[in-house]
Amino acid sequence: MTRSERLHQWLWLVLALSIGLSLASVGLLDPARLGRGAMNISIFVTALFPPNPRVLGTVTKAMLETIQIAFAGTMLGFALALPLALAATRTLMGPTASSPARLLLALIRTVPSLLWGIIFVVAVGLGPAAGTLGIALYSAGYLGKILYETLEGVDPEVVEAVRSVGCGRLQLARYALLPEAANHILAQLLFILEYNIRASSIMGFVGAGGIGFYLLGYIQMLQYDSLSTALLVTLLVVVAVDWLSARIRRSVLHMGAAVQPGT
Repeated sequence: MTRSERLHQWLWLVLALSIGLSLASVGLLDPARLGRGAMNISIFVTALFPPNPRVLGTVTKAMLETIQIAFAGTMLGFALALPLALAATRTLMGPTASSPARLLLALIRTVPSLLWGIIFVVAVGLGPAAGTLGIALYSAGYLGKILYETLEGVDPEVVEAVRSVGCGRLQLARYALLPEAANHILAQLLFILEYNIRASSIMGFVGAGGIGFYLLGYIQMLQYDSLSTALLVTLLVVVAVDWLSARIRRSVLHMGAAVQPGT
């Protein structure tokens, strides 16, 4: 056995021990606890059925508000993320000038979406406005990082070709970086919209509007059949948005392929 093979074996052993110790420290290797957990889950799942159809109208209206929060928050977050991503792109701004924008995006990402929701509930009061602003800040942080990494991944030959004709930073962004990265940017925007619909579903836990308010209420009042209805509505919406975004991505990619030079 070579030294490299022995090193790999030791690494796998250390990884396995680390996983085992982590599971044990959080109580997931305790048979008694796992047994009680399985019994409690079975009781909970049984209580979910059959769903309560009487709350369908209320839940659907709340779900529509959740979609509005997610859509408005995602678009506002994208509007904030794009200029920050351009400012953080080293290809465009250089290492020194891009550092403050990267630091700002890192600070925004540090705060979870639920905490952003609490902050804006304090700032603007209860309701969907707080949820929208919370989703917007959360989206700006993550989209900003994804976008500047995407922009930096643009083919260097394209960037140099645009620079060689004397274009400045704005022209470089307008005619090289953004067009080349457009399909990937759209894919990431659709992904974060899907994610934000799920994230918006729990914004109501802190009074920031949407279906989360009812999810929390049904849990607190032990109305698990009504909770089941709300979860099923959320599942249908998430599946529908996932299907729609996949169709949009395929359509855009096909359109992009159709307009390639020489076709």
